[in-house]
Amino acid sequence: MEPKAENRYVQEEEGLGWGKSLPVPSVQEIVRNDSQIVPEKYIQERKDRPTLDSEFSPNSSEIPVINFSLLANGDEDELGKLDFACKEWGFFQIINHGVPQKVLDNMKAAVAAFYELPLEEKKKYAMAENDLQGYGQGYVVSEEQKLDWGDLIFLMTLPPEIRIFKHWPLTSPGFKEAVENYSAEMQKLSDELAAKLSLLMGMDKDGLKKLYGEMKQAMRLNYYPACSRPDLVLGVSAHSDASALTLLLQDDEFTALQIRHKGTWVPVKPIPNALVVNIGDVAEAWSNGVYKSIEHRAVTNVNKARMSIATFMMPNEELEIGPLESMMDDKHRPKLYRKIKSTGFVRSGIS
Repeated sequence: MEPKAENRYVQEEEGLGWGKSLPVPSVQEIVRNDSQIVPEKYIQERKDRPTLDSEFSPNSSEIPVINFSLLANGDEDELGKLDFACKEWGFFQIINHGVPQKVLDNMKAAVAAFYELPLEEKKKYAMAENDLQGYGQGYVVSEEQKLDWGDLIFLMTLPPEIRIFKHWPLTSPGFKEAVENYSAEMQKLSDELAAKLSLLMGMDKDGLKKLYGEMKQAMRLNYYPACSRPDLVLGVSAHSDASALTLLLQDDEFTALQIRHKGTWVPVKPIPNALVVNIGDVAEAWSNGVYKSIEHRAVTNVNKARMSIATFMMPNEELEIGPLESMMDDKHRPKLYRKIKSTGFVRSGIS
């Protein structure tokens, strides 16, 4: 019997107006039917094909690592590391973040259980025609478009009233509880990061919250099947995030995330139980370009499927986003971005 959604979580189902994505075949099913086939639609143009982990030098640069416990307790050195990471990399990993191991494990297990469901069961949670929430593949706008080697389920998770439970696989045991617990932990981390960014951008610690209120939260639960030709495909094509901040829980077993740094692709080597954080387009606009929203992508693996969980923090879509007064100076740092509604960022992509 399907669990009933609590009344306070029910929302009108007219969609969020973020555009739509054309339905495409499940990559997981393509691989199940023939693990050696790579359809032409998934083969990237030569210029876009991935750099595999084996091709990187052992001396490849590594993104900054920040001790979140020290940062949250006001350590000035760690705050300086955050400032450096946002300016020079746009990405960093956080350790000692305080998220209970059980919450991480349960979230990973919930995602794995969803993708083990039969295809017909997963299709019950397919993306609506006028929305990007649900199961499928996002931002497919053309029949000629090159496709990513992966499936996803995209959910709005906070505040609770924007959840649309018809897209949540509530029949999968433990799914709702795992997502809610993980969502709450990501909210705590993002609130603390927003407070530190407020300080770095010349405001008091509640500066961003006062200006933009509580952030909305969305999650993208990704499944990247193994691929017989990982040199030809991408799990996620190169993009920057339309969020303010993104927090990513990676698979610890192999390196798949790559970021563009100084003109080259740099692998983000997983640290067990760490979270990867990146600056999104909204935060770049807030900082007047001082902090960088960086292009990134994901590669696939020949032997093993991979999962990841991306959590996006976004302002209300009706709010105007632009450079903060504290980040502008007529002489040395003129205004570089015009104000636009947050919806304009969201429609450019959450991947």
